[in-house]
This record gives sequence, C-alpha cells and structure tokens, in this order.
Amino acid sequence: MSDLIVIGFDKTDEADKVLLKLNSLKKEYLVDLEDAVVVVRDEQGKVHLKQSMNLTAIGASSGLLSGAIWGGLVGLLFLNPLAGFALGGAIGAGAGALSGSLADYGIDDDFIKSLGATIPNNSSALFVLVRKVQPEKVLAEFEGLRGKVLKTSLSPEQEKQLQEALSDPTTASPPAGTF
Repeated sequence: MSDLIVIGFDKTDEADKVLLKLNSLKKEYLVDLEDAVVVVRDEQGKVHLKQSMNLTAIGASSGLLSGAIWGGLVGLLFLNPLAGFALGGAIGAGAGALSGSLADYGIDDDFIKSLGATIPNNSSALFVLVRKVQPEKVLAEFEGLRGKVLKTSLSPEQEKQLQEALSDPTTASPPAGTF
C-alpha cells in the first residue's frame, strides 16, 4: 500500500528541486514513487499543476504499438500489411493519446487542486505517493530543507517525525520503519 505525503514550501521552485532529488534517489532504489505532482501557486493566486507522468504520451506510445501490430495482421488479410501497419499505428496512437489524456493515475487531480488552492501565493507544494522508502537515507539527503507537512496518510508518530525532520533537520531523528 502506498502512502500520500504533501509538503508545502515557501518558494515556488523548492518543490521542483525536491522532486528532482527524489527522482535521483529513485534511481538509487532508495525510494519508490508511484506518483508525484508539483503544485505552484503564482502571485495572482492561480494554481499550476506539474504532473510527473505524461499519460497522453504513454497512451500514444502503447496505442501506436498495439495499433501497428493489429493493423499489420489485418493488412495481411487484404495482402497489404504495410498499409495496415501504418494505418493501424496511426489510429492506435490517436486512440491511446485520447485515452491517456482522459485517464487519471495516482493522486486524484481534484484533491490536488483543492489542497493546492489553500497554499499561500508565491509558494509550492509537492504531492508524492510513495510505495517504499528507506527513510533514514532519504531524509539525510534533504538536510537543511524547510517545509511543512500539509497532509499525509502516515501514522501520527511518523508524521510528527517527518515534520520534525523538515523543521529542524540537524536535531530531528528520521522516522522509524517505512513511510
């Protein structure tokens, strides 16, 4: 089961920096992210979402592959597999892109927008859905980071330890177990 963690930051670029660092930690197998979204609220109070997964591109690429295969097979029946391959690929890519743009994966977009509207102007928030994590090593990488835990699905003690680590990373101990 995944845990939701939402952390707010005073600067608009801070959530992006943290997400980049989390992605590098993901390559080291220290954290397994299911989904991540950066929310930025600009000077005028408008909320901008930056999804970490482009579902339209994923849908288009998978639709292209399956459409090309099915198109090639149907083209064999009509003795023109190349035309079937090209036509099937084009139709598959279009259908996959459409289904990808309509899909919602991971954290609910309406939840993100409603919570994002509560952060102050000229600030940002990071929404992460974490499958697995090595908390001691991950928190050590973010020493000196200042953030506020806005919402989590962690246990109260893990949430408290996380907030302590974000508030004063030099004196806080990392959360025990996984979060």
